[in-house]
Amino acid sequence: MRLHNLKPRPGAKHRVKRVGIGESSGHGKTSGKGHKGQKARSGGSIRLGFEGGQMPLIRRLPKRGFNNAAFHKTWAIVNLEDLNVFSAGTTINEQLLRESKMIRGNVAGLKILGDGELKHKLTIEADKVSASARQKIEGAGGTVTLREPKKINGPRFATEEKAAPAGEAAPAAKKSAKKSAKKTSAAKRKPAKKKPAKS
Repeated sequence: MRLHNLKPRPGAKHRVKRVGIGESSGHGKTSGKGHKGQKARSGGSIRLGFEGGQMPLIRRLPKRGFNNAAFHKTWAIVNLEDLNVFSAGTTINEQLLRESKMIRGNVAGLKILGDGELKHKLTIEADKVSASARQKIEGAGGTVTLREPKKINGPRFATEEKAAPAGEAAPAAKKSAKKSAKKTSAAKRKPAKKKPAKS
């Protein structure tokens, strides 16, 4: 075989479809676009899901109930047998596993499962650890540290009261003071009922 003998495989190379070059070409007249209509015009296209003006399928189908898919969390799963590549005494965390290409992509956190056996002592920092994995890690002389869950910001999740400016009472203290003042004023207005004397 020489360079001047090289050819593409039979059937790999096709003749280019040439349109609009006359009736005898086999693609003459309408050039494969049919007769008139939106799709026969230059620049004419139909968006995805369009059904000619009738109610499209995506709008005809019923949509009921709550879908939890938007709140689904994907965890990076790592088994104990995968951690044997690290030397004894290493601190295993998400950053180290990303550098070693064991974790890729966007995940909610690191989860350690107990598949396989751990051969030496390791210090593991993870978000979740299964009971069997914890038992095997501590059995090999290692330790497990669970990371604190991430705090969710927003008014719905605010548990701590805002600090009041200097010289003002906190909102909760104001509410309790108002309630006690109402009770005392009501007690002053209503005279106490006298109990009938027993005969």
